[in-house]
Amino acid sequence: MATNRSRRLRKKLCVDEFQELGFELNLDFKEDLGDEAIDAFLDAFLTEAMDANGLDYVGGDDFGLVCSAKRGSVTEEQRSVVEAWLKGRDELTRVEVSPLLDAWYPEKPINPAA
Repeated sequence: MATNRSRRLRKKLCVDEFQELGFELNLDFKEDLGDEAIDAFLDAFLTEAMDANGLDYVGGDDFGLVCSAKRGSVTEEQRSVVEAWLKGRDELTRVEVSPLLDAWYPEKPINPAA
């Protein structure tokens, strides 16, 4: 079913040319890691990987979504920087970083213009 929406509504819904991209993280910590070490890791992650790259993180300790701190999309370069930062950490045994996906409607495909 075709939908004919105004530009204003498309922007509010973050669809079509206003689609915003992000990516998911799935992390596994070392089993012997204490709560203080996990908290220190998360503080460093939010400061060094998220804030430093203009990104926000929504989720828990081990799973979440990374999106742009401002309106707009995460770039492939930002995704790669976060992935490299995570893979360089000793606290983690496994790091999964998804490809870029629609941050608002993850089941929808990415628009070629996004």
